[in-house]
Amino acid sequence: MEAIQIIQKSSMKDPRGMFFKLFNEAEFSAQGIEMEIKESYYTISKKDTIRGMHFQIPPYEQAKLVHVTAGSIVDVVVDLRRQSKNYGKYQEVYLKENQDMVYIPAGFAHGFQALEDHTIVNYHVTSLYSPEHDKGIRWDSFGYGWGGLVHPIMSVRDQNFISLDGFESPF
Repeated sequence: MEAIQIIQKSSMKDPRGMFFKLFNEAEFSAQGIEMEIKESYYTISKKDTIRGMHFQIPPYEQAKLVHVTAGSIVDVVVDLRRQSKNYGKYQEVYLKENQDMVYIPAGFAHGFQALEDHTIVNYHVTSLYSPEHDKGIRWDSFGYGWGGLVHPIMSVRDQNFISLDGFESPF
């Protein structure tokens, strides 16, 4: 999918441990990523938890920078941009503790499955949270198999999102 970008984190190791640089505006800009971070947050999840598929609609749409600081995930995005040749298609990216990050532009639904207990996922987003613009599509409505997981741990809200087929995309 042309809009998703995998970003390798800069790191330094010494006798004290490790240092990671998560964001540098100039480096991101050189890769074609213009990102002004408005909020950052993280989740702690049990193995087999699925969180998603989330996004915010205009005018509070948001790009996301996602990385894992403990555990591992399969990160899944679905293209919701009506004019895109990839509309409705998904992409998966495996992210492990303190390795690559994924940049997800606005117009994509995002979710992940925790592959280990106590998985910590960090998000940096380009717009403030707006409850009336916060939306989602059902985790099982776009053809992704989630590794055969039948009974994920999920919020009631995420389980009750509309299917991709019934969603009228504003993107």
